[in-house]
Amino acid sequence: MDLRQLSTINALSDAVTVCEYQGMKIIRIIHPMVEAGISLHGGHLLWFKPVGEKDVIWLSEKAEFDLAKAVRGGIPVCWPWFGKAATPSHGFARTSEWTLSQHRENDNGVIVTLTLEDNQDTRAIWPHKFHNQMTFEMSSELNVSLTSTNTDTQPWSYGGALHTYFDIADINNTSVTGMGSEYLDSTQAGKECHGTDVLTFEAETDRVYTHPLATITIDDKNNQRAILVTNQGHNAAVIWNPWQELSINMPDMADNSYETMVCVESTIHTPTIELQPGQTHTLSTRIAVQR
Repeated sequence: MDLRQLSTINALSDAVTVCEYQGMKIIRIIHPMVEAGISLHGGHLLWFKPVGEKDVIWLSEKAEFDLAKAVRGGIPVCWPWFGKAATPSHGFARTSEWTLSQHRENDNGVIVTLTLEDNQDTRAIWPHKFHNQMTFEMSSELNVSLTSTNTDTQPWSYGGALHTYFDIADINNTSVTGMGSEYLDSTQAGKECHGTDVLTFEAETDRVYTHPLATITIDDKNNQRAILVTNQGHNAAVIWNPWQELSINMPDMADNSYETMVCVESTIHTPTIELQPGQTHTLSTRIAVQR
């Protein structure tokens, strides 16, 4: 993505600007502490870079900015289900148009709030009333939270994930810890497996860890940093790297893209969350770089 091609629509403040890129409205953050971008399409954070730091969030160099699908990279919002539990895959929130409801800034950073409510299109897919709020707190750390409220007269259940793509130097010299040892292996039809609490990568990896610790650590060795991922409101952590064969077959990924990314996702898997009318639940992830 060439940031120089962003067309400014409206400057909301010194740090927050509404821009456009290939038909998508993007909230661009340029602040003394952080640079970031959030697409209203999907409520999707696209990039995040604290001052003096390398990119923390990965965005595919071949990402397609198509309003009919999610952008490859960033933090897609999977809701109200994860994976292929229903159609479309990963739900409709990641391809819906969200609304900018609030932005605030101070010396430490910027907070942006987006909202998504049920409408005729969402009810045709999932017949429930809801109110979703995405809050992005951006400074030297990134805090992302998705708060879902049942505005219906009947209870409903949901799942989902904050499907975060992390930017790393080399998957061959990267490890992940803190996700626990019990997982479902999606490359083996969801087979229940038991491993170790240190994960390295040498093939396609697609795992649902069912007893993760609150904080998962990505050891990005070649960048000489650790990325700490602290999740709340979840019951699983998904770790994914497509490896070479899948990357080659994805039009929105370069053939070697898998070498510089890994997904660590704050996930509501099984059981899903049931909300009574008026109840809320928040799924969140906090991302910090440690050197």
